[in-house]
Amino acid sequence: MAENKRKWYLIDAEGKSLGRLASELATILRGKNLVTFTPHLDLGGYVVVINTDKIKITGKKAEQEKYFHYSGYPGGMKATGLGESVKKDSGKALCRTVRNMLPANKLRAEMMKRLKTFPGAEHSYAGKLK
Repeated sequence: MAENKRKWYLIDAEGKSLGRLASELATILRGKNLVTFTPHLDLGGYVVVINTDKIKITGKKAEQEKYFHYSGYPGGMKATGLGESVKKDSGKALCRTVRNMLPANKLRAEMMKRLKTFPGAEHSYAGKLK
C-alpha cells in the first residue's frame, strides 16, 4: 500500500453551528470524504479551524446542555454548562464535541491529534495549507 498523503483543510468557524461544524470535522478527520475510505484505516486529513470564538449555539443549549466531570471522590462531581465552556475555551468545547462524534476505538486518539483549533483568524500552519 502506498504512503497516505494527507490533505490539510482550513475551516472558518465564524457563524457556524457547533454541532454541524463538529459533524463536518469528524467526517474529514475520519476520511469519509475520500473515495478510498476504509473503516479500519486512518486516512483522514489535517483540519485547522479558525475563529472558534465566533461559533453559534442555537436554542437553549447554552443553558440546558451540561458537561460532567467526576474526580472519583465523594462530592467530586462537577457540572459545567455548554455556554460557560464555550466562553472559557471555545476550542476545547469544539474538540470535545468532535471527539464524541468519532468512533471509540484505537484510531480516535490519532484522529484528534490532527485537529488544530484557534480562537482568532491567525494560525501557525500557513506554510502547510495550500
